[in-house]
Amino acid sequence: MLSKRIIPCLDVREGKTTKGVKFKNNVDIGDPVEMARFYYETGADEIVFYDITASSEKRDIMIDVVKRVADAIFIPFSVGGGIRNVDDMRKALLAGAEKISVNSAAVKNPGIISKGAEAFGSQCIVLGMDVKHVGKKENIPSGYEIVINGGRTYMGIDALKWAIEAQELGAGEICLNSIDADGTKEGYELKLTSLISENVEIPVIASGGAGRPEHLVDVLKKGKADAALIASMIHYGSYTISDIKSYLDAGGVKVRKSW
Repeated sequence: MLSKRIIPCLDVREGKTTKGVKFKNNVDIGDPVEMARFYYETGADEIVFYDITASSEKRDIMIDVVKRVADAIFIPFSVGGGIRNVDDMRKALLAGAEKISVNSAAVKNPGIISKGAEAFGSQCIVLGMDVKHVGKKENIPSGYEIVINGGRTYMGIDALKWAIEAQELGAGEICLNSIDADGTKEGYELKLTSLISENVEIPVIASGGAGRPEHLVDVLKKGKADAALIASMIHYGSYTISDIKSYLDAGGVKVRKSW
């Protein structure tokens, strides 16, 4: 059985790590380079970096910050935000990223997934999915809708259908973020996570809602996720990565030890 991955998420705005609730009311909380280095040194399996306003502001990702983070850590590093084409992917990979996350751009132009996978390999292409529970509708049979541009634009696309399509296009992994759970610290959206995990063959990273170590046990077991993204619970010092991994280990979840 593969170890489950614990992945700190750094949402970055104007060069600072920021955190909000349900994609709103963001506040700056620190320097992304310093935070990435600290999480690397204290046991993170990977780091995810999102330039959260690059897509809505129609600008490139902050390559200088990507380079500085990549120089500070020696674990897999995924970046997203402002990635619009294969050239943008190449720039981020050359800056030190190992994986590229595409979200809004992939919804608008699904071909970016297949082109990226062809150019760099599926293992480098992560589909970021921002999902809202809207109830079952004719065009949203799962009840979960894809939302882009940092939670601003509802697309009328069913989340499960999009996950399956992205896998077929060549995505090597899915980072599944529940807008409803984001920043609430009340637990992951287990129904959504298990829905996607059970219907795709590629790894699924659960995102949104972690507040206590037991939330990770739930999503990695009941939600059948392959990895869990964490932010608030470590950004504010409530827990360390070692605390979380020790709890998971005691709860029967296989993790890479860092204590």
